Amino acid sequence: MITEEGVITGTTQELAWVKTVRSKSCDSCDSKDSCGEGGKSREMVVQVENTINAKAGDRVVIGFGTAPMLKLSFVLYIFPVIFLIAGAVIGQTLAPTMNMDESAASILAGLAGFALSFVVVRLFNNRFANKKEFKPFLVRFARKTGAQACSKA
Repeated sequence: MITEEGVITGTTQELAWVKTVRSKSCDSCDSKDSCGEGGKSREMVVQVENTINAKAGDRVVIGFGTAPMLKLSFVLYIFPVIFLIAGAVIGQTLAPTMNMDESAASILAGLAGFALSFVVVRLFNNRFANKKEFKPFLVRFARKTGAQACSKA
């Protein structure tokens, strides 16, 4: 499970908004600009179910399952490559029957397969968006460090 600490910025009966700071691992991610609010700030706000009855100002740990992350990574990164290669192979195979140059047919069909992969990724995105397993969740309240415990006293 992937976890991150954050602070509750607001709550309702069922939901909580958690502000987190992007970790260093986010800097190397290709999708870092599509996370959170705009991608420029180091901070991002995540909406989660308020399963631990947290209140605004509470420090919490949010989590995201590893298996869903692997599924999303496969769909986002591997599908386009598979569709590109499959399109290129199909183009090269069909080129003689269409009296085309094999390289040109391979390139055109590969690009068509790559474009089609974006449609498939979008369909998966719509399907995954409403499933609970693909959403972050509250794990627990964060432990107070020595400095935080002293400043509260």
